[in-house]
Amino acid sequence: MQTFQQLGIHKDFVKGLNELGIVNPTEIQEETIPELLNKNTDFIGQAPTGTGKTAAYGLPILQDIEIENKVIQALILAPTRELAQQIKKQLFKFTKYVEGKIFTEEVYGGEKIQIQINNLKRPTHIVVATPGRLLDLIERGAVNLKHIKTLVLDEADEMLSMGFKEDLDKILKYTGNSKNTWLFSATMPAELDQLIKKYMSPKAIRVEPKNDLINKNITHQYIQVSRTNKDDVLINLLDQHQQERGIIFTRTKAGAQKLVKSLKDEGFSVEALEGNMQQRDREKVMRAFKKESLQFLVSTDVSARGIDVNNLAFVIHYQLPESLAYYTHRSGRTARGGNSGISIALILPHELPQLKEIEQKLQISFKEKAL
Repeated sequence: MQTFQQLGIHKDFVKGLNELGIVNPTEIQEETIPELLNKNTDFIGQAPTGTGKTAAYGLPILQDIEIENKVIQALILAPTRELAQQIKKQLFKFTKYVEGKIFTEEVYGGEKIQIQINNLKRPTHIVVATPGRLLDLIERGAVNLKHIKTLVLDEADEMLSMGFKEDLDKILKYTGNSKNTWLFSATMPAELDQLIKKYMSPKAIRVEPKNDLINKNITHQYIQVSRTNKDDVLINLLDQHQQERGIIFTRTKAGAQKLVKSLKDEGFSVEALEGNMQQRDREKVMRAFKKESLQFLVSTDVSARGIDVNNLAFVIHYQLPESLAYYTHRSGRTARGGNSGISIALILPHELPQLKEIEQKLQISFKEKAL
């Protein structure tokens, strides 16, 4: 295994990484960083959620910024406000010991657009954005992307599944052909392949998982339940994990709300994350969860996008997800940053074939868990 310095990262950035406890590069970082540092190229990186993609593209971007040139040189697109905020925060931490100041602005919906317009008038090297708000700013003439050298599409599969395809088409046209496009995704659906063919060089470098379509530090388990004992099994499971934190996934908002009510009645420290929430309520829940004053989170697939919380011991699939991609993203909320984690599915007898399909297609193995 190579060190970050051996991969070509400047010692000032390495010092910042070490302070964050990031010492050894992950597989995606080891394969990606030298390519992005040394070649003027389009790039496609497929890697499981939680394996360090932000540092894989963020460090080469930061190292390539011309600090004296106060124009936007890199644009990073992310599917959600939470992920955009998190990327900006990480980039800032990476630069702690770097000589000179690299300025990053974040733009996303749910905030007053005028404040963001004013912020973009300040010297800015990097913009981290959600597609809808960025497009709005472009159409208002409030952001100048003529000088960008690099465009990153982070969690590209999520952006498409959230309905941003049209916005991405427009943004990719606005940003012209002189830039490098770097695309990162946990999964590669057909719709994403079409976007790659349309907007990226056929010579783009590809880095794909050698074996693991899903983070290898995750242990996959299942418990057979019936409709009548499912909640009791879940309560028993949470009792076993009293000293740990985790996320419980449901398919629907109504299911999430109902489950939170019954878990609160049992005395658990739990809140829901679901689509009808006001942004301020969502942020309040996420703050409590990150500060560890909240132990468990119940979430729908859509609401969990962009969540990055350290030290989550487990995820529980109260209901199996609708797609393989959702299983990948759900499970990727645990075992982040080189830690290990458990993904536990509560399944009804007729769902066993679906479990087998997940095993085969994601090349993973489920073990039955005894309670």
